[in-house]
Amino acid sequence: MQNEFLDRELLESLAPEVEANLVRHVAVAAEWQPHDYVPWDDGRNFEFLGGTDWEPAQSELSEVSKLALTVAVLVADNLPAYHRELAKYLRTGPWWRWVGRWTAEENRHEIMIRNYLMVTRAVDPIALERVRMEHMTLGFSRPGMHLIDVLAASAFEEAAAAVRHRNTAALSEDPIVVTIAERLAADDELHAIFFANLVSAALDQAPDQAVRAIADRVADFHVPVVHLQDGTNSDDLLAEAGIYDPARQNELVFTPLLERWNIFGRTDFSEQGEKARAELDHLRP
Repeated sequence: MQNEFLDRELLESLAPEVEANLVRHVAVAAEWQPHDYVPWDDGRNFEFLGGTDWEPAQSELSEVSKLALTVAVLVADNLPAYHRELAKYLRTGPWWRWVGRWTAEENRHEIMIRNYLMVTRAVDPIALERVRMEHMTLGFSRPGMHLIDVLAASAFEEAAAAVRHRNTAALSEDPIVVTIAERLAADDELHAIFFANLVSAALDQAPDQAVRAIADRVADFHVPVVHLQDGTNSDDLLAEAGIYDPARQNELVFTPLLERWNIFGRTDFSEQGEKARAELDHLRP
């Protein structure tokens, strides 16, 4: 049996890896501005400022694209809750600097999408604001986790988000929506790489603990669900539209990361690690 590391020990021992990955991330992440993606010429005042209020006929997007962007803005707008969940584990040294960088980058997503939706009148702004307030009031919370669990869960979440955005872009319905979705996907793919690299480092330092965390996070993984005012939820509608189907997340989310971590080729697991790896056997490529 391998020695188990406490979270505080792993926070310290993995800190150089965090610093190196933060430097790498800043170097490769494209600099972009949210305002560049918004067709401001399409904008006009609402009735409150002497213009006209929203009507359904003003929207030129399909129901699928409107739903995908609504879910994206709601998840991104709930950023304070996600920030809190990461910050309570990573509030130290380079970890904290990464949380700040990640939060700032995710905030740009919300700014861009919401501005686009308002300027183009793609969705009912009152309905969006009401569901946004409800979603943020409910917030987001994770059960108590150890450090490696947080890293693995974050890698899976970012990879799944990138899949959703790539599939939204693949609809090719509107050139600006395609550009926005591709921008979101590119960022989320870089975030997934960051967390995945830390999981790789954790596997090298604490193989049994890391593979146990990975197996547990696969077992309870689910994408953020947004419950809409008509009684439906984003899971069902996005799956039906081909944006994100949980039935395909094994091949699109889990297996690529398990291959990246060489889960099925490692020889450093003890009996406990082998037990956890066996729980992932259905994900062998």
